[in-house]
Amino acid sequence: MADAFNAEQKRYLEGFASGISAARMTGGLAAGQSASAPPAEPVGPDAIHIKAQDATIKAGGKLCEQEKWKRAENPFDGHNRLVTEASTGKTPKPEDNFRWRYHGLFWLAPASGDFMCRLRIPNGILQHWQFAGIADLADAHGGGYSHVTTRANLQVREITVEHGQPFLDGLIDLGLTARGAGADNIRNVTGSPVAGIDAQELLDTRPLAKSWHNWILNDRSLYGLPRKFNVAFDGGGVMPVLEETNDIGFQAVRVLDGAAVEPGVWMRLVLGGISGHRDLARDTGIVLKPGDCNKVADAILRVFIKNGDRTNRNKSRMKYVLDAWGFDKYLAAVEDELGTKLARVDPAHVAPRGPMDRFSHVGVHAQVQPGLNWIGVILPVGKMTSDQMRGLAAIASECGDGAIRMTVWQNFLFSGVPDAKVAEVQARVAALGLTTEASSIRAGLVACTGNRGCKFAASDTKGHALVIADYIEANLTELDVPVNVHVTGCHHSCAQHYIGDIGLIGAKVVVSEEGDTVEGYDIVVGGGFGDSPKIGTEIWKSVKAEDCPPRIEALLRSYLARRTGPAESFQAFTARTGAESLRNLAEEQPVLKAAA
Repeated sequence: MADAFNAEQKRYLEGFASGISAARMTGGLAAGQSASAPPAEPVGPDAIHIKAQDATIKAGGKLCEQEKWKRAENPFDGHNRLVTEASTGKTPKPEDNFRWRYHGLFWLAPASGDFMCRLRIPNGILQHWQFAGIADLADAHGGGYSHVTTRANLQVREITVEHGQPFLDGLIDLGLTARGAGADNIRNVTGSPVAGIDAQELLDTRPLAKSWHNWILNDRSLYGLPRKFNVAFDGGGVMPVLEETNDIGFQAVRVLDGAAVEPGVWMRLVLGGISGHRDLARDTGIVLKPGDCNKVADAILRVFIKNGDRTNRNKSRMKYVLDAWGFDKYLAAVEDELGTKLARVDPAHVAPRGPMDRFSHVGVHAQVQPGLNWIGVILPVGKMTSDQMRGLAAIASECGDGAIRMTVWQNFLFSGVPDAKVAEVQARVAALGLTTEASSIRAGLVACTGNRGCKFAASDTKGHALVIADYIEANLTELDVPVNVHVTGCHHSCAQHYIGDIGLIGAKVVVSEEGDTVEGYDIVVGGGFGDSPKIGTEIWKSVKAEDCPPRIEALLRSYLARRTGPAESFQAFTARTGAESLRNLAEEQPVLKAAA
């Protein structure tokens, strides 16, 4: 019968059915009420989303599958059903996999037949007993290891379906949560990893990140966005937070005399960062007091909720509303939501940001507190075993202030380590098979999960990243400056390949006339972040994974041979040389000519 309707009639029927479903969810259709009666106005915390969906349908749009799933059963309302089904060993259907993500659990089939849990850790800071507790949960319910993510967060993998809720219950016992860590929600709130201990910082981001974290957790209307959303707080210190890759970035700045506002420390608002879509956040000219960050972020989100695309997942991020409207229109809508105008300051009245140290997340660094240090530990593409985690927790407790501070570079820091304890920390870390020192290539090595644990990834990113590091360390010992290599498996760009000095994005490389493929990568160069933000430029497509290490060696040899000196970074050299010229120089290197 469905074939008897034309496209317009099908849209009408779909909208009619969706309207009835929404009315039932919000009390609009009581028992015995005529389906022809006008639906009641949606009420409650989900009303803002239902109204946005209704507006989409009324305009002739077709809701994407995820919007239909949210509309049919809110993932929080469905929680008890999900738990009951999981306790029997039943694996989740696609729509229930989506709903589980609201609770922090990701069913990873077909890559693997188990859950991954992504936590929420505001500003990336845990106490030692929480860190050790997560290790115990990973042993009891998962694979006995964890990964540090590029949002200064933790993931635990290999959690069987029956163990999903017990793992979440264990997080609650530790004072932690995974609520809203996946799907169409606001992801882990990042802030300066050295907040409160960095002599250069203008502002301690920890209270701001924790406050926004709690704001999110306690307002259900901020769940179920058109797509995921990232927020970061930068305190102006020595260590980058990558706030320019976030939908909202709050940057601590010092406003000088002569501006339209009183001088002092304010938060500058930047919007629209999404590096996987080749865009970085842009300065809006708006500054606000630190205490106003929550209400401004809330208003920005509500404009996005009402106007984001709910039909096309590829165009559903806030960036695309900004592209369609322009910043002025979007900010005017935010001010309407707030009921007040936001202050604007000319960049000429903002003091330059202090310098950043690209090695500040590695090794020993003096804190602002006399006689104390933070120490950055390098993890092999973010991975730690549960035994290593417990050992690291003991070091934090016995030699530092007890905190474990994760960074966006997939590693972590000890803090509050007295001068007299530094050598002991380094020795104990080494005894665990880890290091506080790293080569120029390994310190900036970032890799997403890859196809070992993600169905979207085209390549084994973590495995290949380690091969690249080993190869460069063995063949290019003269590399004397940090170079960031970011290896990501797909267009979602979890490893943010476009902002690396050298970025690799997974690709299937055709190797025969019959269409056989092997794992490989497209390669980009010249990306940057922090004080030199830039989206990289692609120079090679479809390079087999086994050929990537020598290509990277050739790029770096060309850089070392032609740079003006160690002070010229790889990114600066790429900008001066040009991406195409750099590719040509690399292809003339003996290491590549021999393979040609």
